[in-house]
Amino acid sequence: MAWIVLIISGLLEAVWATALGKSEGFTKLWPSVIFGVAIILSMGGLAWAMRDISTATAYAVWVGIGAALTVVYAMITGEEPVSLVRILLIMGLVGCIVGLKLVGGDTPKVTQ
Repeated sequence: MAWIVLIISGLLEAVWATALGKSEGFTKLWPSVIFGVAIILSMGGLAWAMRDISTATAYAVWVGIGAALTVVYAMITGEEPVSLVRILLIMGLVGCIVGLKLVGGDTPKVTQ
């Protein structure tokens, strides 16, 4: 369940990052509201997932998902140029995220 929450939190990171850019320094109401809600939910989900997933793995996956989706969205909307190199780099990032899951990111954190 922690991995599902972490992935959803990564999706929400892309939402808040995009909304932050659209808010124009918090001068536009709805992008600012979306930013606030999405960042609270995203951080809350990350914190919850980190109860079962190590901090390093959870944070890397969260950031990677958010970064990849933010760039993909910007390319789809025409805000960023699309190129083969960009697509290959995003695919590499996604591959690294999957790799972190496959190499045993499910190992519970040691608590004292």
